[in-house]
Amino acid sequence: MKIAIASFTRNGCVWNQKLCAGLKNHSCEGYALEKYGKETGIPAIAPSLAVWTERMFTNVDAMIFIGACGIAVRSIAPYVKSKKTDPAVLCMDEQGKFVISLLSGHIGGANGLAEEVAAVTGAVPVITTATDVNHKFAVDVFAVKNHCEICEMELAKEASALLVDGKKIGFCSRFSVDGTIPEELVTEKAEKLQMGICITASEQDSPYERTLHLIPKMITIGIGCKKNTPPEWIEERVLTVLAKAGISEKAVRQVASIDLKAQEPGILRLAEKYDWQYCTFSAEELKKAKGTFTSSAFVKKITGIDNVCERSAVLAGGRLIRKKEAVDGVTVALSAADWRAVF
Repeated sequence: MKIAIASFTRNGCVWNQKLCAGLKNHSCEGYALEKYGKETGIPAIAPSLAVWTERMFTNVDAMIFIGACGIAVRSIAPYVKSKKTDPAVLCMDEQGKFVISLLSGHIGGANGLAEEVAAVTGAVPVITTATDVNHKFAVDVFAVKNHCEICEMELAKEASALLVDGKKIGFCSRFSVDGTIPEELVTEKAEKLQMGICITASEQDSPYERTLHLIPKMITIGIGCKKNTPPEWIEERVLTVLAKAGISEKAVRQVASIDLKAQEPGILRLAEKYDWQYCTFSAEELKKAKGTFTSSAFVKKITGIDNVCERSAVLAGGRLIRKKEAVDGVTVALSAADWRAVF
């Protein structure tokens, strides 16, 4: 995690430095009110707390306020948008007695970070999320742990409420499952309930009347195209191939191609629009991909390798699940990582 820590008193600066040194698994940057920061060499909260908070809220994974809860709440209030995107926010008193998970406890990781801060400072971690205090399965924690996209946040809230009330919900997975499934989750084979979780690559896969889809990020799209192919053409071809395969764009983790396409505008725009990683390989690297691939003499003449999309998909992401489809100068192939759900 990239963490920004703000302190507002002399003693708060002491804790600030201890946290920056003690949270070794994270990248921490400490900030303080200018008059106290000068004494300890901590950069100033500038040009104002409001401006600093706005900047940090969108550029770090977590914020820790060492001071009154009111300061933290008033500072972040204008920028709170969604539990899917908000950073983790914690508040610790300047004596280091309590550390409160204030925002994004599950998806943002504030609850876990509060435990880590407590281990460094000796503070009592204050966790208020209902599933945690009732020791129940938390959908959003599971999703984060397994790198899954939660498609229906309202259903996720409903699922948590049912579990806290002692009810059971359904569970099915189109992938292998490791570990022990919590007793409050009833497998599809045991009983068909009205509401349940389905771990799947498709939002159309709805085994329950009210299905909460969890989609793992495990698909790689291999792309080849002519130079300066219009971005809309590339996007249309990619979405068409995904639809034919019955795979949601939410299941895509990355796109891949040859290094000759590292700066291809259409591919870069696609990756940026959908927040997909983009990786490229040299022709020599692509030659080492294992498998049987659709060969093209034309592609080999241009790139030095007989196939770009299939080879790059395999090299970046695993098993080839959809061979090359070529339309309008764009080639697309899909690979899937060996993903499994872990409890």
